[in-house]
Amino acid sequence: MMRIFTLNIQTLLRGLVLSGFVCGASACQSAGAYEQSVYRDRLVTFAVDPPTDPEDGATREGFERILLEGQSGLAWANGDGSVLQVSARCDRSLDIPLAALKAHLLIGFTERKEIEERLLPMDGREALETHLRAKVDGVARELILRVLKKDGCVYDLALIARPGEPFEHARPYFERVAESFTTEVPR
Repeated sequence: MMRIFTLNIQTLLRGLVLSGFVCGASACQSAGAYEQSVYRDRLVTFAVDPPTDPEDGATREGFERILLEGQSGLAWANGDGSVLQVSARCDRSLDIPLAALKAHLLIGFTERKEIEERLLPMDGREALETHLRAKVDGVARELILRVLKKDGCVYDLALIARPGEPFEHARPYFERVAESFTTEVPR
């Protein structure tokens, strides 16, 4: 069963409590459709697998899809408050360096401590991945942000969790989602 939440990417990235955004199915609208691991809306199409157990592909670990109102993208949350997110924005004016795009995602976070930053291949391009700890409204979070620019669009992939065990538990699920991402989807 899918729970439905109303939130936007900035709210999500600022780590606000998801349960405060629950709404009825008729009140929430998704920006697009997600079927057979393919997300489509009027601006963007990409494929990404849902978070499943890295060992056997099962979905028993409790990640449930949450809907992003007014955004192009997908998100999942689990019972310990970890969130996995894939979003897209298509706008030629976003042709700016990956580091600047990442900085935009971190607006509102304080006491940032970067753990690792690296460039890595993703979907035929170079993506910037940053692992860090930061606070939002005094609450500690551990994040992985991966930013990709391709064909006039910017794709943001994120893992946001409580530091320590919740983050380490969610990380393999994020890796599975990120590794499956592609914009090369048959029409």
